[in-house]
Amino acid sequence: MAEGVSAFGGEPEPSDSLRTFGAVVQGLREHAGLSREEFGRRVGLSKHTIASIETGRRMPDPDFVVRAEPVLGNTGALRKAIAHVRRQAGLATWFRRWARLETSASALCTYECRLLPGLLQTEAYARALFEGRLPPLSDEEIETQLTARLERQVLLMNPHIAFSFVLDEHLFLRGSGGIDVTRELITSVLEASSRRNVEVQILPLDVGVHPGLNGPIVLLETPENRWFAYSEGQETGQLVTDAKAISVLHLRYAKLRSQALSPVETRSLLERMRGEL
Repeated sequence: MAEGVSAFGGEPEPSDSLRTFGAVVQGLREHAGLSREEFGRRVGLSKHTIASIETGRRMPDPDFVVRAEPVLGNTGALRKAIAHVRRQAGLATWFRRWARLETSASALCTYECRLLPGLLQTEAYARALFEGRLPPLSDEEIETQLTARLERQVLLMNPHIAFSFVLDEHLFLRGSGGIDVTRELITSVLEASSRRNVEVQILPLDVGVHPGLNGPIVLLETPENRWFAYSEGQETGQLVTDAKAISVLHLRYAKLRSQALSPVETRSLLERMRGEL
């Protein structure tokens, strides 16, 4: 799932809460008589990052408020304002509803044939993907979206969510980012698959016709046993709620799991692939 960009490939649209927080930062900075460059120097950030925070395009890291408060007069305004920021920075507008569902899901099932799912990507692999995007992203956009992608991976730490991944073998053979990046990626996937709630299966290259030829499949179950699906194209994403459409995707996903290697066989293959790099 290639989440993290807006519908037109640029930065995600800022939310009202981020705009408001940014306006508070800007107001306090200007009241203190500081330029963005000078303020950034005092809090350890570039003037470009300060601009992104003030315009609501970037979620500030947790330490930002701690560093900024004394520089801006210790009014307590930033501590109060940050409590109302609810946006996941770097996630596309059309992906955020799905991202909210993920946080309370009981099960997530993903078949991917294009690139490693965001939940399994390493920082180096994700960075290689962002740096190769067209039209090109700015350094700020890359950092914002990279942070969002990595922060989503905290989901894997939730023992109450059952994860199932079916991945085309060629995803590990493409060598995106180079040999070192691929080796690290395989190691990371092996570590993720060692969790009791994470199951990874590889669909071998020698599998002929299979139901994933139409593209990726992503399914989600809520604690209320309701299922959703997510479909993504080049520049758009769609949350699928139609029961009939979801039933078809369930059938296809079940077939893919039956055609894929078992989790034990998958680990053996990944270890062999890593050793051959």
